[in-house]
Amino acid sequence: MSLFEQEIPVFIEDIEFTLKAFSQIEWSEFLLNPRRLRGSDFLMRWSQGVWSEERLTETLNCSNDFFALPYGPSGVAPDSDVREFELYFERLEAAGLGKLKRPDLLIFRKNLQVEVNELIESLGGTQELPFISEDSQQIQNLLAKSLIAVECENSLWKAQMMPNYGEELKPQKRLEGKLGLKKSAVLPTIIIKEQDRQPLLDWQNQQGVKIHVWHSFYDLAFGLSLDKAESLISEGLILPNEQVFQAPGGAVSKKLIYKFYYHYAYPLSESLEEPNLVATHIVDKNGHILPYVRFEGGKMSLKEEALQVLTEIADAKR
Repeated sequence: MSLFEQEIPVFIEDIEFTLKAFSQIEWSEFLLNPRRLRGSDFLMRWSQGVWSEERLTETLNCSNDFFALPYGPSGVAPDSDVREFELYFERLEAAGLGKLKRPDLLIFRKNLQVEVNELIESLGGTQELPFISEDSQQIQNLLAKSLIAVECENSLWKAQMMPNYGEELKPQKRLEGKLGLKKSAVLPTIIIKEQDRQPLLDWQNQQGVKIHVWHSFYDLAFGLSLDKAESLISEGLILPNEQVFQAPGGAVSKKLIYKFYYHYAYPLSESLEEPNLVATHIVDKNGHILPYVRFEGGKMSLKEEALQVLTEIADAKR
C-alpha cells in the first residue's frame, strides 16, 4: 500500500456512500490520474483532515503565548488539490523518506516566533521539512526550540451528540474490574494506531521532544500525551481493538488501534462558529465527476486546560 493510501484510509463502518441495493454505481470507481478512489468518503476524509489540522493550528496561534507549525508530511502536503497531495507523497517515497514517522505539528513559545520563522525560511519553508534529515544541525536546532510535537487525528462526529458522551466510567468485567465503558459504547475517543505507536515512541526517545495526540471532532478537540497513553495501556485500562480499514485503491486491511476515553484527556478546544459544509467536486481526466463535501471556515477557542498543560511544559523547560 502506498504512503498516499496510508494517509487517508477510512474505517469500514464510516463509509456512508455504499448503496447495496445497486450492483454498480458509475462514480463509485473512478480514475484519478491514475489512482483509483472508491467513493466520496476518501475525499471527505482528506478534506476533514486538512480542515481540522488548520483549525487547531489557527486556534493555538491566536493565543498570546504559543504557536504551531506543520512539521510532518501530512501537515505540510498541498491542501487544495487531492492529486497534488498524492504527488507530494510520491515524491516523499521516491526520496526514500516514506517510512519515516514524524509528528504533524511542532509547538513553540510565542516569543520565539520570529527566530523560528527565520530558521524555517532558511530551510526552504515548511513544505521542505519532511525532505531534510533530522540529523541536520538546522533541524536539531528547530526541535530544540519546540515544547512538544503533536500527532493529529480527527473524526467525522459531533462529540457532544455521541450516545455515550457524558457517561461516567464504571467497573468493567472485561477490564478485570477497572474503570471503563461497555465495549460497544459510542463516545469521543483519542485514537492511536498500533502501527504508529512504536514509531512515535522511537521518535520521541530519539529527538527528546514529548509527543501529544490531538484529536479533533466537529465541535470539540481533546489532547493526550503519548506517555499517558502508554501508562493507560500498561495498566490495562485501555485494550486494543481490531478495526477494518479501506484504502482509496480498494485494499482492505485489519489494524489494531487504541481508543482512549476522552475522560483521560485534557480538553483542547471547542467550537465557537461551526464550519460550513460546502458542496464541491473533482473531475477526472476522463470527465467523470465525483461530488463530496468540503469543510470550510469555522472557529474554535483554546481551552484553559490546554493552556495550563502547555504552560507547565514551558515552565519546566526554562
